[in-house]
Amino acid sequence: MNNHLLDEQRVAIQAVRVACSITTKVFQTLTSAESVTKKDKSPVTIGDFSAQAAVNHILLKHFPGDKIVGEEDSHDLQGEQGAPNRHKVSQLVNEALQASRYIDAPLSDDQLLQTIDDGVFEGGSDARFWTLDPIDGTKGFLRGGQYAVCLALIDKGRVELGVMGCPNLPRDKSQPKPKDGEIRGSKMEGLGALFVAVRGHGAYAVPIDDEQAELVPVRMRDLQGSFKGAAFCESVEASHSSLGTNARIAQILGMSDNHVRMDSQAKYASISRGDGDVYLRLPVGVGTYREKIWDHAAGALLVEEAGGRVSDIAGRPLNFGLGRTLAANRGVIACQTPMHAKLVDAVAQALKEEGRAALLAEP
Repeated sequence: MNNHLLDEQRVAIQAVRVACSITTKVFQTLTSAESVTKKDKSPVTIGDFSAQAAVNHILLKHFPGDKIVGEEDSHDLQGEQGAPNRHKVSQLVNEALQASRYIDAPLSDDQLLQTIDDGVFEGGSDARFWTLDPIDGTKGFLRGGQYAVCLALIDKGRVELGVMGCPNLPRDKSQPKPKDGEIRGSKMEGLGALFVAVRGHGAYAVPIDDEQAELVPVRMRDLQGSFKGAAFCESVEASHSSLGTNARIAQILGMSDNHVRMDSQAKYASISRGDGDVYLRLPVGVGTYREKIWDHAAGALLVEEAGGRVSDIAGRPLNFGLGRTLAANRGVIACQTPMHAKLVDAVAQALKEEGRAALLAEP
């Protein structure tokens, strides 16, 4: 691995590993079938807050001058109403930080809440800051499917470093992905991959739970000029992307019906190592939703450093310097760089056929 941003790489990897240990423990001890069937979000709420608190604490211990754009704030943990979840979060965070030797004495409740709120920075184009999604893929996490802990360093609007932990993704891409819920009660053998990307210095993968393992380079699969044998990685939830439009795009490109559906930025990780080839997150309806920067920063850099290109649906680069959202972009698409222009054209054709060509204009 290169020496560029070496301290930032080391700290970010440590932070994501600690966060993944927390989320895994939350899943194993707090989730149940009722969490999914009754849409009980309390486990993922506790996991979100705990992972964000741990990552924020570690980052600011090493880089006290940096800012953080996190997904959560502490409002729901405050007061008597928030006490039950606050107690659980406090226990998880303090156990994890003490085990990793980041603290000697437990954080107080006030320190815990402040640490979570250290993630309320608004971002922008003139600062160096981190952006964090503590559990990306809420429903995947609850089902025992794919989710990710995603952390990226952005400097003056450009993503420079991305680290992504995927606790339920097989370390070996040839190993079948576990079906939803299969990991409940299992030893999770062969699962847990961590991905690292540094701008201009490549993309790498390593087991989450092996701190001595060396980072191994990853590359996208070479499509050799044809989408015929390519596979989509797309969202499980229809509300997250226009799956019907995806199917039409596949038809236009001559792709087979070979789609992989999974939650979270694990889709970026999968295509970065050739376990899938094309990522589509197309606007639903009239396209009023604006993507959050923490949902794409780490994954986009990972794909780019693995030989791909990531853009919005019209081929515009993603702009991470406009605050907490990708305000200048609609949707996200990604594939191997030499094939990207063909993908942009196919997206445009499909949207025009649907009467949604207006989505291609600048927001």
